[in-house]
Amino acid sequence: MSSRQKFLKDRGDAAIFVNRELSFLSFNQRVLEEVSDSQMPLLERLRFASIVSTNLDEFFMIRVAGLKQQVKSGVLDAGPDGMLATEQLQVVRAKVSEQVQALELILVSDILPSLRAEGIAILSVDELMGESRANLGAYFEQSIFPMLTPLAVDPGHPFPFLKNRSLDLAVHLLPERSVLDASPLLAVIQVPSLLPRFVPVEETGYDVAFVRIEDLVRSYVHLLFPGMRIIEVVAFRVIRNWDLSFDVEEQEDLLEAVQKELRRRWRLDAVRLEIENGVSKVLEDRLRQALELDSEDVQRCKGWLALADTARLLEVIGRSDLRDEPFEPVLSSSFAEEEDVFAAVARGDVLLHHPYESYEPVLDLLASAASDAGVLAVKQTLYRMNPGSPILDSLIRAAENGKQVTALVELKARFHEEMNVEWARALEQAGVHVVYGIIGLKTHCKITLVVRRETGGIRRYVHLGTGNYNEQTAKTYSDLSFFTARDDVGRDIAALFNLLTGYSEVPSWEKLVVAPLGLRQRLLELIDGTRQVASEGRPAKIVMKTNALNDIVLSKALVSAAQAGVEVVLLVRGPCTLRTGIRGKGDRIRVQMIVDRFLEHSRLLYFARDGDESVFVTSTDIVHRNFDRRVEVMLPIEDESIKRRIVDEILATELSDDTKTAILQPNGQYLKSSEGTIRAQERFMKLAHARASMVKKPRAGFRRSS
Repeated sequence: MSSRQKFLKDRGDAAIFVNRELSFLSFNQRVLEEVSDSQMPLLERLRFASIVSTNLDEFFMIRVAGLKQQVKSGVLDAGPDGMLATEQLQVVRAKVSEQVQALELILVSDILPSLRAEGIAILSVDELMGESRANLGAYFEQSIFPMLTPLAVDPGHPFPFLKNRSLDLAVHLLPERSVLDASPLLAVIQVPSLLPRFVPVEETGYDVAFVRIEDLVRSYVHLLFPGMRIIEVVAFRVIRNWDLSFDVEEQEDLLEAVQKELRRRWRLDAVRLEIENGVSKVLEDRLRQALELDSEDVQRCKGWLALADTARLLEVIGRSDLRDEPFEPVLSSSFAEEEDVFAAVARGDVLLHHPYESYEPVLDLLASAASDAGVLAVKQTLYRMNPGSPILDSLIRAAENGKQVTALVELKARFHEEMNVEWARALEQAGVHVVYGIIGLKTHCKITLVVRRETGGIRRYVHLGTGNYNEQTAKTYSDLSFFTARDDVGRDIAALFNLLTGYSEVPSWEKLVVAPLGLRQRLLELIDGTRQVASEGRPAKIVMKTNALNDIVLSKALVSAAQAGVEVVLLVRGPCTLRTGIRGKGDRIRVQMIVDRFLEHSRLLYFARDGDESVFVTSTDIVHRNFDRRVEVMLPIEDESIKRRIVDEILATELSDDTKTAILQPNGQYLKSSEGTIRAQERFMKLAHARASMVKKPRAGFRRSS
């Protein structure tokens, strides 16, 4: 019996599942559609091009690397869709190649010419004339040449180690007096990563012009090899496996273990070689063999390499006329009309919808806690923070002011491991009690607890977010912040911190639902209860807003609910492995995806049973690892006004979006709706400004305590 046949026998019909990797690429294809949308501002299209490229880089660093490891280790188990790792790699490579070629075509034939028409150009060195060329040569000689090191590759000089995603040049060359049929020598030049990728130049006819640094180095590469004849110079880059892998249960010091693994990570196997299209087959094969890659692992690029770097152009070009209209988050009326953050939350539960409403109250909660004489303790989970975040300063200042401060720093937050290690060290040195959570689990929930002595006794203030404690991404990610001073929630959050930082029995939660301590089971109960209502012929509906969905058990439960008559609507921003439109199975399930100006990141769950509605905010996506290997939280919304806002405003608006929404088709692809009249994010911006204009007594300013 084959692996696939065994899988189907053990797991049942795999027809309801889409392959996880192909689902991600379908999401990326939807982002690619934004790049090709000529109705969008030109520089916004360039921003989406950067996102497409970044997504593919990370996809290879984690997902493709994992597939290659499966093949290498001989693991042939099929996934829930029945595809083997070898089959997935074959299809994935073809799909990625299609997306890369499509992205290059849009840039070369549309975006770059359109930018030139606007006076913005990315020029080759050969296009520069006179003084511009001379100035660039001087810049190369003074600022770049001293940093370059030509690395010969021969029996006495092994192929150099090249960092993940670094930009490099491969040079084929010969001594000037060599015979005609001599085999070319190989050298590698690492392009300095500390210098700007796009070098500004002044060129007549353009308002802003740049030269790519690799093109500049290529033009003067002969200076590095005196007495040699240059045959060809091509840019290339290597993508490596980037996933941390170690047994935390065998580590005595998790911080030390992560630091050690980070050092080792730089030398992990290459999984992909990207190289300029003009490369000779001989040079390509030499690079590929040196990196121990197969020919299928090579992507020839007609355009630039590392298109993710185009985001750097946005920082220096300016040109607001080619960007989305600026939007400044507004301060929620709940905080605008109160003297301080504690008074606002003590008055009643508060929900903030970012980035439409300012993230400032979250920062103010920590800053006020640091200086408020009544605050006794501050506890917070940290997953991905912004470098130089004021949150870090507030925690340090709180510790210096004698508060009991505890920070649970998740060292294994993907792509942020090194930064989190630095934060952990800085916090410890300031006297903050730093812990790393429970062995074997990644702490992904976003919670803050402030314990404050007040006239009536001790009161706990809680913040629970669907996004990270990062004030920068709060301006570009659509997320929710929930504040409460309710005793039952405060007791639950306190108990959770005790569980994470010390030794304790699993508490009996009053309101909170926690993974891996029953969150999946609670969702199954909610889904099944809704299914039972529908089976009795009464109206029932489930709406889940999540970043990804691939949990097999919950997917099957949703299918069962849909078969019983439940209307199931899934707002999934990223990969979704649940297939729709299967007659008798997923035909009552609709999956929608919004890709727009802000990244959809909030997590919401809604269950309607014949008029009885339940609403939850959560930190988790509907992903199997989150329920089994992560600490996640889910909290019911009981304040009626907040519940109505979530149901009638946030979810209703997103479900009615007919401008930036795409619908998942039975073939696993997304079909974008035709241009309509409702654009959810635009409506949210207008609602935020309308609310701000209705504040009766706006405060003179809402500033963090100094």
